Amino acid sequence: MSLFASIEGLFYLAASIAVIASLKVVTGKNTVHALLYLVISLLAVAVCFYLMGAPFAAGLEVIVYAGAILVLFVFAVMMFGLGVDETIHAPQSRGLSLWFGPILLGTLLLIELVFVIDNSELTLQLSHNVVDAKQVGILLYGPYLLAVEIASFLLLAGLVAGYHYAKPEHQGGRL
Repeated sequence: MSLFASIEGLFYLAASIAVIASLKVVTGKNTVHALLYLVISLLAVAVCFYLMGAPFAAGLEVIVYAGAILVLFVFAVMMFGLGVDETIHAPQSRGLSLWFGPILLGTLLLIELVFVIDNSELTLQLSHNVVDAKQVGILLYGPYLLAVEIASFLLLAGLVAGYHYAKPEHQGGRL
């Protein structure tokens, strides 16, 4: 059995895609392109969750983060505006060269996920340690309730700080 025919090899492939896409998010000069790479990164993390035996967490990753949070980011970019004109940093080519990176990483993730779902031997390996939604709920509303509430307050503080920072200076923003 080759390395990429095992769960461990597929996990490392998805994790490396997540790291590469995350680096492109941080180093990207265009906000919209960074958001596209963020979608790829979040999908790769969802594949990692699936390969670790947590399909519920993988589904939540796709629905909540890759869906709702990214829509919120796009809305924030549209609402707050961008600090500098991004056409200065935009590449001059209008072809598919801009899409090559996200398409390559997304295609690799799709091939990997189809391979895992189609291969019955790997599916049997995954089914031995599956964490279902009931176990997640019991843990979140049991011993980890305080951590969940603290995380929600941190997210709220970040939202308020982002709104305050994005306001124009004449309205009391940008300390």
